[in-house]
This record gives sequence, C-alpha cells and structure tokens, in this order.
Amino acid sequence: MTPGPACLGPEPVIRSLRAEAQLSHIEQLFTEGDALYEAMLASINSATTAVRMESYIFASDEIGWKFAKALARSADGGVDVRLHLDAAGAWGTSAELQRYLRNHGVQLRWFHRWSWRDPLRYNRRSHRKLLVVDERLFYVGGFNVHRESSRQAYGELRWRDTHASVSGALAGDAARLFDAFWRGHRRWVPPQRGVGELQLISNHSRACRHLIRCHYAAAFASAKEHIYLTTPYFVPDLSTLRQLLACARRGLDVRLLVPSKSDVPIAQWAAHALYASLTSAGVRIYEYLPRMMHAKTVVIDQRWATVGSANLDYRSFFINYELLLTTTAPDDCERLSQQFCEDMSASRPVVGDSWSKRAWTNRFFEAIGRALRRWL
Repeated sequence: MTPGPACLGPEPVIRSLRAEAQLSHIEQLFTEGDALYEAMLASINSATTAVRMESYIFASDEIGWKFAKALARSADGGVDVRLHLDAAGAWGTSAELQRYLRNHGVQLRWFHRWSWRDPLRYNRRSHRKLLVVDERLFYVGGFNVHRESSRQAYGELRWRDTHASVSGALAGDAARLFDAFWRGHRRWVPPQRGVGELQLISNHSRACRHLIRCHYAAAFASAKEHIYLTTPYFVPDLSTLRQLLACARRGLDVRLLVPSKSDVPIAQWAAHALYASLTSAGVRIYEYLPRMMHAKTVVIDQRWATVGSANLDYRSFFINYELLLTTTAPDDCERLSQQFCEDMSASRPVVGDSWSKRAWTNRFFEAIGRALRRWL
C-alpha cells in the first residue's frame, strides 16, 4: 500500500477552471481561532442589512464579549441581527451578556431549552456553527466562540480547529438555511446547484434523516486512492466502521487523525477500543500531539473534501443537528489535504504491535467507552 499522493511532497496538482455556474468558492481556510475571529468580527462590523449567527458554544469570556459588542453595534446601526445558540452547549452564557445583547436589539433565541414536558428533546442538540453576513459571505466549520480557541487568550495550548469562509451565491442558501432552522423547519435543505459546486449539507432532510452519514458512505464507496479523516471524536456506527475497514483492506490509503489528549476522555476510550481492528486492516492512525485537535475534515482522492461541525460519531450522524460544507474544487481539496499532511507531521503514529501490549486498565476503560458509544 503506497501513501496517498497529497502526502508525498510538493508534486503539483493539476488545477481546472471552475465552471461558469460555479458562483461560490472558499475564500479562506482558518486553522487559528484569532485569525478567524478577527475576520468574522470585521464581517459583522461591515454588515449593512442582516447578520445571522448560530453557535454551539458562546462563552461569556473575552472572546464572547467581543462578538457580543460587535453584534450589538450592528443592531444599533439598524442591521437585522439574529443569534441562535444551543441551550446545552452555551449554558455558560451569562445573564449579563444575554441582557446586553437584547438591550441593543439583537434577537437571541435558544435551541431546545430544558422542558419537563418533553425531556427527551434535550438530548438532540444543535451543534452547528454558522455566520452569514448580508447573504454575500458566510463562515462554517468547527470553531466555537470561546477563549479555548484563541492563542492570545488561551496560549500555546489553544485548540486546533478548521473553519472556512465562502462568498458567492451559496451565501444566499446559507441565509435561507439559517432562517428555516430559526423558524423551526429542521428538514429544509438548500437545493443542489450542479456538479462541481460547493454544497451545504444539513444532516436532516425530508428525504433522509441521516443525510451527512449518507454522503460520507457514498464518498467512501467511490474512493479509489486515499481517505484522510480528521475528527476529535471517532465513534462511528458499525456500518461506517465496516466500510472504512473494507476500504483499507482493498488497498486504499486510509488515514485517521485524532487528538492525543481529548477533552472528552470517555469518547477517546471508545475510539481506542477500535484501534486494534483498524490497524490490523491497514488503517493508519495518528494522534495529534501539540494541542487539542477539534477539526472535522475529510479529503478523498483530491477530488472531494469537507469541513464542518460533524464528528465521526453516533451523535453527529444520528442525533444532533450538524452543518457540513463539501467541495469538489481541486484547489480546495488540495488545501485541505496539505493541511492534513501538516497536522500529521506533528502527530505520532499508533503502532499495532505496541498497541496490543497496552495495560489491562486501558482495556477496562475502553470497554466502558464502547458500551456507551451510542450516547457519546
């Protein structure tokens, strides 16, 4: 089995011109929170008609207050500002910050607050991260609004994540996707505009309850050379796991990049329980060393790539509401592939023989994680 072409070195990738119908493109990929936050804040400050923002976490720290003040300024200037936060993820958003936003005219809405009349719905979260400005530009990816993703605020151990900014016609779809979700229409999805274009995918639609998982399955099935996966929480369902194992066994270069140290230990235990079967099938696993890896990206054969909020786990595939940006543009795929290789160079490989000799205490915790994998 030979390495995928993207990780061999600087060999040029043939670029093709986008079709005239391709009106949207990824303007920038962000892997540092400070750069992303600066760009998002500048976009909010430049808004003239509408700002739509949703986030899983919106902390009441120095980062959250920067966004609160920017949103408030836009609202004071007559811009229609709407902020949709998840009631579980953003539980730490202070009452003071909420009052500040509302006093300045920001429309703040909470997704699935706790209710004794319907307690089970609290388990279904909105894990989406989206900012749309004037239907001309939007940001989507894995970054939350909190100091843990800022080097200036958190230091060298800030989280490593990935986000994208996109301009063009797809920004209108992003705005309509936000509006539908805001109004409670959870299954509305943007129309597909043609081969080769960027696509925004929500994991619930009228035709499919698990749309993101279905897209991944189709992409894995069509892979010919390599599959590069980056995820902070690798707890796939049995069908997805079997598909990845089958890809590795038929000679594809399948690589999995995960954090060395996780913020959710039990999810890492569940992932560790799969390492033996993955490495025996030929999957190469790398644990990212510098800091917490929170990015969620997929690159397949330099022809299909994703960035978004969805992890490769049960919760993202079957329970939570997620948002994914897919692209088949060669330059987008190349950028995400090169980023994967850069992250891999700062990681340590998991060696099957050494892994099989791990302590029995580790196996005990792995058994716990595996037993609870559907709830992680």
